[in-house]
Amino acid sequence: MRLLVILFAAAALAVATTAHEHHGEAPTCAGGSGHVLAEFRPGEVTVDGHSDDWDSVEASEFALLPALDPDEDKAYPGGKVAVKAVHDGVNVFFLLQVDGAYAYTKGESNKCPSVALMFQVGEKATFYNMGGCKDVPSSCTSKSCRGHEVDIMHFSIGNAIPGRLYGGNHIDNAAGNGNDRFGHLVDVYAWNPHCRYLDGVGPKGFVDDDNPYGKQDEKGTYYFEFSRPLRTRDQFQQDAQFTIGHPSNMAVAFWYPTDGKAWSNSDHYSASCNWLVLDIQPSSEAAYYRPAPNRSWDAATAFALLLSVVAICISIFLGYRFSRNRSTAQFTPLEQIQFAEERH
Repeated sequence: MRLLVILFAAAALAVATTAHEHHGEAPTCAGGSGHVLAEFRPGEVTVDGHSDDWDSVEASEFALLPALDPDEDKAYPGGKVAVKAVHDGVNVFFLLQVDGAYAYTKGESNKCPSVALMFQVGEKATFYNMGGCKDVPSSCTSKSCRGHEVDIMHFSIGNAIPGRLYGGNHIDNAAGNGNDRFGHLVDVYAWNPHCRYLDGVGPKGFVDDDNPYGKQDEKGTYYFEFSRPLRTRDQFQQDAQFTIGHPSNMAVAFWYPTDGKAWSNSDHYSASCNWLVLDIQPSSEAAYYRPAPNRSWDAATAFALLLSVVAICISIFLGYRFSRNRSTAQFTPLEQIQFAEERH
């Protein structure tokens, strides 16, 4: 099964969601921080729901452990998640690949697989507790939780149709809120699980005749593709801003309806127990590129310079001779010349 997602992260965020259950203290985890490499590969990847154009991109694989209890014995049974990333100097692209039996219940997002990416925005934002601000919903504000901001992209399959673009549609763009009324793609900023604010509500427009392109419990692989700008016009510190050549922190989460049971907000697997390092690399060609001297250009320049010098010298010489001749020459009025001719 292949799903297609494209996200415009500059959307405004305003609608609150139901909070996660309280996470408590961060659990201990044997694994360290992982690494995701985003190479400069312009024009190689298209967000079209097909993974063939990602074949040459190296993947980083991570075990999916329960977020609240990262015990290896309780890891996601379908295997690891493969994370790939590239950029073209303007946008960054992600592919998440997870094996698993096909699970789909139309209109019930919590009974379908779901995936999310989280990026650190504030300097004090922690991986655990989605930013780690200690405030509760009644007291968390941009002032009291300043520095704990995280940027989250979350996509649910529930009402989405494979192979279609979601996010940034013209109708919602015209409304100025970036809402995705045709799918369940949300752009969230948060200070903790209880203080999350998102743009995007329950989707509309599902067509009954549309086939979800899969058979229940059939073995396969889920593909999720994301695209977002490296830099956005965010004025409220709600979107992560990426810089080529500088690492950024990110995380990957995956929800799956085990045994057909609906998952809860906190019932997800995480690809790590801490931030993953997203390394957005500059072009390798640019690092080693040294323009070769253009000998034909140099010769032409030298010849043109020589002609310019010669022209200047000739101008100076002619100007000098003209001024000298003008001071010694005798001037004869035209009337005198005509009179002389008449006398002869």
